[in-house]
Amino acid sequence: MIRAVVFDVGECLVDETREYGTWADWLGVPRHTFAAVFGAVIAQGRDYRETFQVFRPGFDLTAERERRAQAGKPEWFGEDDLYPDVRPTLSALRAAGLWVGVAGNQTVRAGGLLRGLDLPADLIATSDDWGASKPDVAFFEHVIQATPARPKEILYVGDRLDNDIRPAAEAGLLTALIRRGPWGTIQQNDPDADAVATMRIDSLAELPDLIAKLNAEGR
Repeated sequence: MIRAVVFDVGECLVDETREYGTWADWLGVPRHTFAAVFGAVIAQGRDYRETFQVFRPGFDLTAERERRAQAGKPEWFGEDDLYPDVRPTLSALRAAGLWVGVAGNQTVRAGGLLRGLDLPADLIATSDDWGASKPDVAFFEHVIQATPARPKEILYVGDRLDNDIRPAAEAGLLTALIRRGPWGTIQQNDPDADAVATMRIDSLAELPDLIAKLNAEGR
């Protein structure tokens, strides 16, 4: 049975259109050009951070985040950047008695922004909090330690096969792959999207019924 559901952040809960648009602005690159290169990098199976190198060789993401903050243009997201299905789904899952967590590859600042949104969640944690980043299985070991359920009772929800679904499954978790955002769209026809993921969804709103059905079949 599924007793806990843990969500990735970017393109699962948060629409990152604003964030990557501001990076294009910071680099002085047209937003559609940045987005096109970003998609090409992902489609080639490369690390998305290589996108920045195309426009500025030697680009240091951590250092540039600090420079943006010092310039009064720090990374930021708010209520308007949440996908519309986020609050209703998290609330419905908790109302059904499930433990709900949020854990993704995010900075300490992003963690603060998430907590400031007062989401209906029992845990909000980031890779910076834990000192371990996806796809390292150590990240998912932290998820397991923080969740009051056994690995096979935890459903991890994410948009990426490489960072979310495959390593979560390696760690013994159940997984839900959502088809949205750059990775969710580009990777949707990968054979592992069906072979590895426990379930595939187009909206978080599908989760309460799918989990209820799976749990009923497992009784």
